[in-house]
Amino acid sequence: MNDGSAVAAVAQRTPSVKGALASLSLAMLLSSLGTSIANVGLPSLTQAFSASFQQVQWVVIAYLLAITTLIVSVGRLGDLVGRRRLLLCGIALFTFASALCGLAPNLGLLIAARALQGLGAAVMMTLTIAFVGETVAKGKTGGAMGLLGTMSAIGTAMGPALGGVLIGEFGWRSMFLVCVPLGLSTWLLAQRYLPGDRPAATGRTGFDSLGTLLLALFRDTRLSGSLAMSLLVTSVMMTTLLVGPFYLSQTLGLTTVEIGLVLSVGPLVAALTGVPAGRLVDRCGAPGMTLVGLLGMAFGCMMLSVVPETFGVSGYLAPMVVVTLGYALFQTANNTAVMLDVPADQRGVVSGLLNLSRNLGLVTGASAMGAVFALASKAVDIGTAHPQAIASGLRTTFLVALGLIVIACLIAWRRQADAR
Repeated sequence: MNDGSAVAAVAQRTPSVKGALASLSLAMLLSSLGTSIANVGLPSLTQAFSASFQQVQWVVIAYLLAITTLIVSVGRLGDLVGRRRLLLCGIALFTFASALCGLAPNLGLLIAARALQGLGAAVMMTLTIAFVGETVAKGKTGGAMGLLGTMSAIGTAMGPALGGVLIGEFGWRSMFLVCVPLGLSTWLLAQRYLPGDRPAATGRTGFDSLGTLLLALFRDTRLSGSLAMSLLVTSVMMTTLLVGPFYLSQTLGLTTVEIGLVLSVGPLVAALTGVPAGRLVDRCGAPGMTLVGLLGMAFGCMMLSVVPETFGVSGYLAPMVVVTLGYALFQTANNTAVMLDVPADQRGVVSGLLNLSRNLGLVTGASAMGAVFALASKAVDIGTAHPQAIASGLRTTFLVALGLIVIACLIAWRRQADAR
């Protein structure tokens, strides 16, 4: 009977590199989709619940805050109890919460369900990166990171486009319910192909050493520099998702479907260049490619800060393509530089730190940079602001974003100089 159970277990779980990477890629896509799909639906939610922009903004912020508060402890928990087991639980939680979002009868319950969805996303974001180290050979780490970066970009690209189409055809609930079958498929794939959990390292049986470990990690100037750059860069990327819909709708007069398609172009370009970026990092080295990616982002932000609205959609798209190309290269190079220097038993917590910095940046972009946009637009209610005011707010916001990228460039340059 025991032999029969063992045979059944082997039949149900068949670890393979390609299958594992496929499941990790889908998990990364889902967590990114959850971040971006709600942005295009904010105007619809204000109408559906008769709520203000500040109220429905919590549909985005609750998701990001849930990720941010849990992401480091999730990485450590994965190191202790098993990454495979925890990742499967995270995918299941994300899927269940997606169904709750789609069925929410009021805004308060929707926000609560989004927070629960964010908890599942925290597990997926952290452990997908941590799993790379035990799934692929060291010489192919950059390529695997590039693949995950591509899937993250695809998820970000799919969100606005898919959300816009679904809202137009079936209403706002459909943009959450679509994640349910995707989540189920991801869980089944991960359950079959992910390798089994390794025994926890001896002497690390609790969270008591986490604080000491974090302090030791933050003493590493290369790691702390990478985390700071990640925070600055992702705050700029979240700004594009938050500010873009209002500029495209109120200044350029685009429909919801058109807005979704326009917002998807930049991330789609990043998705197509993620794997080549990984190969470039493997060939040329992560530190140099980190700086090149940041310089590309700086140039794109500078273009957005001066472009006049008379240039129309093309005047918005061209700089956005430059920004997202730079982001794709930066993200792959920065993640690779960090994970190659980390011992195997610390990959979970360091992956959590990377995602913590990323999500702190997303929260900053959704809140602080959103406030910059509102102040620069000089409007009491963004939803009723004059088109020229929105355009002025966009230019000022991306001028501030340019300053953030310049700071990140200085960190990268200093780190590269120290390495010499």
